[in-house]
Amino acid sequence: MSEDSSLPAVSVVICSYSEARWDRLRGALDSVRTQTVPPKQTIVVVDYNVDLYKRLIFTVPDAVIVENTGPKGLSGARNTGAGIAKAEIVAFLDDDAEAEPDWLERLAAMYDDPNVLAVGGRVEPLWEAGRPGHFANELDWIVGCTYRGMPKVAAEVRNVIGANMSFRAEVLDRVGGFNTALGRQDGVPLGCEETELCIRAVIGAPGSRVVYEPAALVHHHVPVERGTLRYMLARSWGEGISKAQVSRVVGHKRALGPERRYVRQVLPRAVFAGIRGWLGGGDRAGLGRAATILAVLAATATGYLRGRRLPSAPSPQKTAAVSGEEPWREVQ
Repeated sequence: MSEDSSLPAVSVVICSYSEARWDRLRGALDSVRTQTVPPKQTIVVVDYNVDLYKRLIFTVPDAVIVENTGPKGLSGARNTGAGIAKAEIVAFLDDDAEAEPDWLERLAAMYDDPNVLAVGGRVEPLWEAGRPGHFANELDWIVGCTYRGMPKVAAEVRNVIGANMSFRAEVLDRVGGFNTALGRQDGVPLGCEETELCIRAVIGAPGSRVVYEPAALVHHHVPVERGTLRYMLARSWGEGISKAQVSRVVGHKRALGPERRYVRQVLPRAVFAGIRGWLGGGDRAGLGRAATILAVLAATATGYLRGRRLPSAPSPQKTAAVSGEEPWREVQ
């Protein structure tokens, strides 16, 4: 194991809420222990589960174990972890993900540019029982993973993916952290808190960038139930509601820029490819993938319309530019 003193120090935050994920959480911690560039500290935040907190205290001596001091949910837990982080960079890893040994090294290297506010990496699904035939790669965002259509090399993007992301600590402090009105709570499949935070961060620092580095890789465990059509539609509905909430905080154009390209270019290609594969006889699951893509798109759109009718999610920190008409670049 080697340390590169030229790289900024990193604190790693892992949030957990259920003892059912115990083995996965231990795997995540083990992957952090074997990093080529070790973190300054590893923080595990327990989201309102006293039994899990006690179990960690007695069995994980090499990490800082704390309880969520904010509102219940992933956003509150992440803010708790960021609040006690001592390093210049704060990296977040899901409790059911395992990082490659050079994960932190790859993330930290991108911060040599002072205009980079956040860096995210690639998230590959680790299917518990293999990828379902109806689950297109273009839909991997449903299970919190990198999806087909994202950049294949390091590039500027609108937002990072929650399972594999990092921020300058000063940025998290400046923007008020993750919006606790957004994000997953227990098993409720809402999200977009990292999207909203990235948008607010860039708005508040003109000329700054969020970067996606696919070489910074983590593997995200995907249980069988998350590959079912039932879960896919529920998650899509939740994503639509979440996107609507974000659009009401930061503006419609900022919230949906990359999604327009995804819907206009990526999904049509995936639907036609599935149908062609099925008609050609070589891909029996092709028609199912095409139909699932259309169903997911419909569920997401319906959720968005529903979310537009809900009360607005308040922003942790108001930014003057949020309500303006400043142009937004569609970079993802």
